[in-house]
Amino acid sequence: MFKVSPKDEIFFDFFVATAENACRAAELLEELMINYVNVREKVKIIEEAEHECDKQVHKILQQLNRSFITPIDREDIDLIAKELDNITDNIESTAHRFNMFNVQSIHEDAIRLAKLITTCTKEVKALMVELKNMKKSKVLTEKIIEINRLENEADDIFRSAITKLFVTEKEPLEVIKWKEIYDYLENTLDVCEDVANIVEGVVMKHT
Repeated sequence: MFKVSPKDEIFFDFFVATAENACRAAELLEELMINYVNVREKVKIIEEAEHECDKQVHKILQQLNRSFITPIDREDIDLIAKELDNITDNIESTAHRFNMFNVQSIHEDAIRLAKLITTCTKEVKALMVELKNMKKSKVLTEKIIEINRLENEADDIFRSAITKLFVTEKEPLEVIKWKEIYDYLENTLDVCEDVANIVEGVVMKHT
């Protein structure tokens, strides 16, 4: 049997660092939407957080190319890295739409989804912390379940918000703008759940 060296376990540290970037981007998006001023400058900061996430993912893929033995399957490392990156990509894409669409005020349901994204990314980070000790962790499964619960809660908010949008909004352009923003917010939470589902599969294979 090959043994995984501490050097190869660095993948788990990279996962945590990438998840931390997602948490920071989520907090920045929530703050942007709650305190909706200086939008262009705040979007720029979120963009920088996304670039940092890209750098972390690049480190993971470089390490993957150099490693003969990996702590979990190579395809799972690749999937986890790319899905973590997708979380921050979706956050950045959401933020850019406030500039692109010249949004003047924020819907309350959108803020509720942004708060859920902040909460969910923190759970994703905790999941990455637990992944390194998956065979001994007592809370890893709980984190997966919680992320799934948060995504289900977001689905309910999303459906309600879209219904409200089409019933109450009279301006077609506003409907188009906000439908797309809500889609990106909801997709961000979907990707968080994708990460949890990948980890659940990893745990099944390795415990």
